Amino acid sequence: MAEGEDSLQSISVRLDGTNYTYWSFGMKNFLKGKKMWKYVSGAATIPTKSVDGEKFDELLDVWDTNNSKIITWINNSVEHRIGMQLAKYDTAKQVWDYLQKLYVRSNFAVQYQLEADIRALVQTEDMGIEEFYNKMTMLWDQLAATESAELRAFAPYIARREEQRLVQFLMALRSEFELMRGSILHRTPLPSVDSVVHELLAEETRLKTHTSKAAHASTPSVFAVPQSADSSAMAVRTQRFSQNRHMTTQECAYCKEQGHWKNQCPKLLERNRQTGQPRGGRAPQSQYRSGSRRGHFSGGGPHYNFRPTTTTFVPYSDQSPKEEHVSPETSLADQFQKFLAAQTTPQSHAMSASSSGASGSEIQGEDWDRP
Repeated sequence: MAEGEDSLQSISVRLDGTNYTYWSFGMKNFLKGKKMWKYVSGAATIPTKSVDGEKFDELLDVWDTNNSKIITWINNSVEHRIGMQLAKYDTAKQVWDYLQKLYVRSNFAVQYQLEADIRALVQTEDMGIEEFYNKMTMLWDQLAATESAELRAFAPYIARREEQRLVQFLMALRSEFELMRGSILHRTPLPSVDSVVHELLAEETRLKTHTSKAAHASTPSVFAVPQSADSSAMAVRTQRFSQNRHMTTQECAYCKEQGHWKNQCPKLLERNRQTGQPRGGRAPQSQYRSGSRRGHFSGGGPHYNFRPTTTTFVPYSDQSPKEEHVSPETSLADQFQKFLAAQTTPQSHAMSASSSGASGSEIQGEDWDRP
């Protein structure tokens, strides 16, 4: 399509029936720029034969040319369904008057619709600052076209309108611009909408850069050593062991129930009673406490006082279990040597019970089967 004076394209806005105010505003200014608005307003009428014949033909030719240009410009700037209704008119004024009569509503109804559209417009996640500003500007321009010439020339009204536009624009921004929105609203005097858009474009670029860096940092490196299945299993076992360490250790080694040790296990005691084994059965070495930690020897030497709950255990073999009673006359040194031998035996041997009411060498008191 050729550019310049004979271009068949007038304005980029196309009339679709809902944007007549904005379309008429653009078309009117376009025709005034071409010095052809008088053909639409009716100031330039078709020449009559009252003038000289040769002059008349020249004037008629100019008028007909300009009238056809205007009709073509209008027809090319409306939807096809609307343009089909214009074929019955011969002059640009008739075309303009028809469209005006068809689509012009009261200013109040137009303002109401435009105000509702402005309030409903918000910046979505996929809408950048520039795109959002362009959509908002289009609605503002249509609303301004409904204003009277007196209002557009009144400076205080223009200042108030700019403040209102700034508030409308900031209210519709996404939440990621909340900090900047609060900063702008507390400025005195308030900045213009254009300067705010400039700042928001810079902030939008910064946020995109920050998001890109964060996404790049979270991407796994190609040099990262993959974790093998064995190391994963070891990590799970280590975690379980760490968790089990915090669990209670008061668990019977025989029935696996908690709340008592093996030498106090009612199930084991009942089994030993039925099979004739010594009371207490096999007691693991881990359930013994060193006697040197608790007790003393009375008399001239160190005092040790081993204090099992009810009985004293001595080692016995699996083949010939038997009880060994501790005599009051047995020396304390012999008892201590036997106890040390039981502690250093590779396998944990049980010790048979022997109750005694004697003092000094007698073993008495608390339970000593804890680890």
